[in-house]
Amino acid sequence: MQINSLIPDFKAMAFHNGEFKAVTRADLKGKWTVFFFYPADFTFVCPTELGDLADQYPALKALGVEVLSVSTDTHFTHKAWHDASETIRKIRFPMLGDPTGHLSRSFGVHIEEEGLAYRGTFVVDPEGRLKISEVHDNGIGRNAEELLRKVQAAQYVATHDGEVCPAKWKPGAKTLRPGLDLVGKI
Repeated sequence: MQINSLIPDFKAMAFHNGEFKAVTRADLKGKWTVFFFYPADFTFVCPTELGDLADQYPALKALGVEVLSVSTDTHFTHKAWHDASETIRKIRFPMLGDPTGHLSRSFGVHIEEEGLAYRGTFVVDPEGRLKISEVHDNGIGRNAEELLRKVQAAQYVATHDGEVCPAKWKPGAKTLRPGLDLVGKI
């Protein structure tokens, strides 16, 4: 999927706050959303990432961001993992099942020969357009604090026409206004 393209239509079952529920693209309209793909439940790096993301979830929610974790497991497997793991039990965001691989294929992270997903992180704006796309090999874990910073930068750029955020930018730091006077001065 290309940056600024609309995310695909989808309907997926999720385990969320002790219940099963359907989640669709229409449910996300008007919200910033993070799709957080990972290979599989009951694995090794995955719970470290999801636990880290669960720790950052309140800060993301405060920014009006919804997080959807996605693996090719079913929503039933997500519940079983939630019930079995102290780390996964602290998750408050929806855990989407993608057993057909529709979502993971749509986002370009499906591993056909394994039926699993790569570690893909995608930030989508309230209009449903992809703003950030990052894919890792499955042996490399992600950092939810850095994801939070990237979401803050994406939201800032979306509301401050003509400004861009330099490397390591954080809220309150100086931004840049691209133009002829800036060429060769950075």
